[in-house]
Amino acid sequence: MSGKIGLYTGTFDPVTIGHIDVIKRAAKLVDKLYVGLFYNKEKKTLFSKELREKMLINALADIDNVTVITSTNQLTVAVAQKIGATILFRGIRNAEDLNYEMGLEFFNHHLLGKIETVYLLSKPELQFISSSRVRELLHFKQDISQFVPKSVIEELERISENNKRI
Repeated sequence: MSGKIGLYTGTFDPVTIGHIDVIKRAAKLVDKLYVGLFYNKEKKTLFSKELREKMLINALADIDNVTVITSTNQLTVAVAQKIGATILFRGIRNAEDLNYEMGLEFFNHHLLGKIETVYLLSKPELQFISSSRVRELLHFKQDISQFVPKSVIEELERISENNKRI
């Protein structure tokens, strides 16, 4: 495949409007953007991988050059190499995110020297939105509709109607 290929990864538990903003902006910078639903051993997820994937695919359905992929047992750079990605996109909300991402970039570049990391700063109005805060609001049965795409709300309503567990 020719053209610029990018990869943006996360656990998306759940996907937020902050994630969607970064994905839309990244998609404009490449010919093809893969959005990777990846496993992170540091995070305990609320939603199943299948449900997170479904919510993510539905939230991104209107972006033509985006494809959702999943990986549970590979490093990001291994997946990037496999799909031909030369750019990793990362969203940065604050200095804590930057410090974390800089450490990852060091090792990613060490493992796959031809990979570049592009940081996209969160818009100020999205800076404080995080999946962990959304999960906390969910725990306390608060409205999250202003923080997540419609696909998340629709899935939560469907689950609630069917009395299913997340």
